[in-house]
Amino acid sequence: MTDRLTPGDTAPDFTLTSDTEEQVSLADLRGKKVIVYFYPAAMTPGCTKQACDFSESLDSLRGAGYEVLGISKDKPAKLAKFRERDALTLTLLSDEDLDVHRAYGAHGTKKLYGKEVEGVIRSTFVIDEDGTVELAQYNVKATGHVAKLRRDLGLD
Repeated sequence: MTDRLTPGDTAPDFTLTSDTEEQVSLADLRGKKVIVYFYPAAMTPGCTKQACDFSESLDSLRGAGYEVLGISKDKPAKLAKFRERDALTLTLLSDEDLDVHRAYGAHGTKKLYGKEVEGVIRSTFVIDEDGTVELAQYNVKATGHVAKLRRDLGLD
């Protein structure tokens, strides 16, 4: 099983390709608070709900000093279709080889319909301005997660 991150850990750096084919590096966001969330697959019902919730909250999250990055194993072209279809406003990143997922403990053994399977563990991390993990949440629910995260961050 992949080790899980905990508050106080240094967030693993990464550079990934976005839905707009740009390279996005966590290191380039030093000085900002960053919410990094991992989701199983673009254009599925739960992942769509979660992405739309983040998009709807993006202005107020940015107003509170947070940038939001959504990461999945989908190819950039599929992420671009996801953004277009659902009018998403957050940055979507492609981690096709799952290296970043594994570095964050967001890929491994999980329960799905009562069975243990290998896959993406829906997870969210809040990283401070210095690159330190402030909050690490694993096995989050797609629906209602953004509202809960906002409460956890003291934004609501």
